[in-house]
Amino acid sequence: MASDITKGKSVIIGPDDGQSLWQPMPSRGYVNVNLTPDNMPYDTFSSGIQMMPPGCMVREHGHKQNHELVFVYEGNGQVDIDGEVTEFGPGTTILFARNCTHWIKNTGDTDLRMFWVFFPPGLEDWFNAIGRERTPGDPMPNPFDRPDNVQEVMDKMRFLPPRNSG
Repeated sequence: MASDITKGKSVIIGPDDGQSLWQPMPSRGYVNVNLTPDNMPYDTFSSGIQMMPPGCMVREHGHKQNHELVFVYEGNGQVDIDGEVTEFGPGTTILFARNCTHWIKNTGDTDLRMFWVFFPPGLEDWFNAIGRERTPGDPMPNPFDRPDNVQEVMDKMRFLPPRNSG
């Protein structure tokens, strides 16, 4: 019976493999995009890691067609989901369901590091639209703003606006 089972293709991405992008204010830090439909045989998700320095944050937003799963493996912070703020630390798993607004803040005194999975895929397109290429090991650049067309990108990706935007 076991011979009737078709095996899928496994993929290994090293810590400096994949694409790395510096992030604009207020996130700063960087994102490594590890798995996408472009570098693996699956089209149902994308994944990577994000590092945010102390005091930085992911702005409030939501996704009309995607779920976002985050696993925090270093650092401490706060997360807001639809107006409910919760403290978190290493080992915390957070699932942002579609149509829920959320933000994440690094409230600790060390870098916040998270592993993310986005399904269906597409978060990599956002990071490419707002980020700047990074070579692992390079020093963090001076803070920079998001591009002028960020609202157009958010609309195209079907992002929800922040709750207080009217």
